[in-house]
Amino acid sequence: MTVRAVELVRAADVVAYHCARHGRSNARTIAERYLGTQVEEALTYPVTTEDTDDYQGRIDAFYTEAAARLAAHLDAGRDVVVLSEGDPFFYGSYMHLHKRLAHRFPTEVVPGVTSVSAAAAALGTPLVERDEVLTVLPGTLDEDELTRRLADTDSAAVMKLGRTFTGVRSALRRSGRAEEAHYVERASMPTERQGRLEEIDPDSVPYFSVGIVPSRVHVATTEQARADGVSTAAMLTLNDTNGACTTGSVTVVGLGPGSRDRLTPEAATALAAADDVVGYTTYVARVPPNPRQRVHGSDNKVESERAAFALDLARSGRRVAVVSSGDPGVFAMASAVVEVAAEDYPDVPVHVVPGVTAAHAVAARIGAPLGHDFATISLSDRLKSWDVVERRLAAVAEADMVVALYNPASRSRTWQVEAARDILLKFRDESTPVIVGRDVDGPEESVRVVELGALVPAEVDMRTLLIIGSSQTRWVGDRVFSPRRWPSAT
Repeated sequence: MTVRAVELVRAADVVAYHCARHGRSNARTIAERYLGTQVEEALTYPVTTEDTDDYQGRIDAFYTEAAARLAAHLDAGRDVVVLSEGDPFFYGSYMHLHKRLAHRFPTEVVPGVTSVSAAAAALGTPLVERDEVLTVLPGTLDEDELTRRLADTDSAAVMKLGRTFTGVRSALRRSGRAEEAHYVERASMPTERQGRLEEIDPDSVPYFSVGIVPSRVHVATTEQARADGVSTAAMLTLNDTNGACTTGSVTVVGLGPGSRDRLTPEAATALAAADDVVGYTTYVARVPPNPRQRVHGSDNKVESERAAFALDLARSGRRVAVVSSGDPGVFAMASAVVEVAAEDYPDVPVHVVPGVTAAHAVAARIGAPLGHDFATISLSDRLKSWDVVERRLAAVAEADMVVALYNPASRSRTWQVEAARDILLKFRDESTPVIVGRDVDGPEESVRVVELGALVPAEVDMRTLLIIGSSQTRWVGDRVFSPRRWPSAT
């Protein structure tokens, strides 16, 4: 309890507290040592978690009656203190009395330590660090909604467990957060219990418990430090006087095709932990601004130079995130960083965080065109000759595989799409479905299907990805899919 709360309880004429029909009150137990001659008002709930046809009606009537009881004391000139476990305005029962009384009587609300803060302190684990986002969720939410929100946040606290525990645990599993989750029951009280949420018996969980998914930045940096054998003091040192890398590293991060929903939790953690963000200017612009971080944008045609720059930063002790659209290992920065590191920076740790590829994002919009064997080919001849592209296109077409074409065109490359279409038509029927996905997840997104023979090269630009079906790929209505089973050879 805060000093102010203790003062008010000791000076009160009346102390009120909520309790179930058994008469016990956690709030009263906490304040008991400060009680003396005050009049006590036990506000006993008519229902708690049991099923009833008119739950809300009975609860509303209860609060109206409870407010009237307290108003009688206040009208008589008595000072009333209402005890609230945690904080009165944080899922607290007091707020229902506040609505009914605060406009009639002078009111002071004294903030308290929430169960979320108490649970984090009990675990000894930060809730949020740097620019992370904490989401507080009631366990009574629909499981699908819980899953979505858990997957979309950095850190989370899930309240009101008890009978909701099984659904909450399921949502944590579905969102990929179960292994991170901790359980704390009656935080800061003598009966406190904590552990890994996955190991808790659902039948033992009371209402006054909370699930905590703590700071990923804290966990990531702590685990990395332990793995490297780095002391806390060494982690705070950015520059190594001998020029060798001690705490710095490079993480190549896949941002996905564009939407924040497509950014993986692992990628979000890596971005939050970085001191520097390095990448093509268009891609670094997609990283949420963080005043703590340095951002280094560059042109799209300097991959090796960008990799060396990032590795130099890491060698000086910086934690560097090199960002790529889609997956960094698919026609992107991972190979450039790993190659340069292998040649000139063997002392710098390099990690790669995968991302959702453009091909998979486009495919998902239209169905399942990549449901069988498929290949990915870049039509850019900037890093390889067109002869190589031609041979690979012909080989994939002859093998009757679905093919995803990256980098199909640009302002300086205007003829490659037509050339690729003509090669494919030597092996594919003109009616073969082609998915034309442009700016997927962006403001100008469009995904449409055309026949291979009707593909218009002039309508394809650098922001477009093409998926050309195999002989088995089917176009039914607005869906395109490639069956998993291949016809038996005759």
